[in-house]
Amino acid sequence: MCRVFAAQDPEGYRQINRSIRIDGHSTSIQLEATFWALLDEIAESQNLTTPKFISKLYDEAIEINGEIPNFASMLRTTCALYLRGHRPSMEQMLKREAA
Repeated sequence: MCRVFAAQDPEGYRQINRSIRIDGHSTSIQLEATFWALLDEIAESQNLTTPKFISKLYDEAIEINGEIPNFASMLRTTCALYLRGHRPSMEQMLKREAA
């Protein structure tokens, strides 16, 4: 039963650090390669670069929640939500572009 998970390519869970500018500050984020690939896909679906998507996500989360206790964890759960089908509607995308 677990073989499909146990036999996965180790490249997918290799740790990768990326430097990104968020809120005017340069920071380093460490995630597994699979999560970076998903974030690249999500960003592309939003017509954004990955750094721009992450920066916008950070800004909106701060605006909504006031703080982010663990941003790397938030990025991982963002990927999980995306895989579960939680994606912005076309109407939300057009509103964002108009702003």
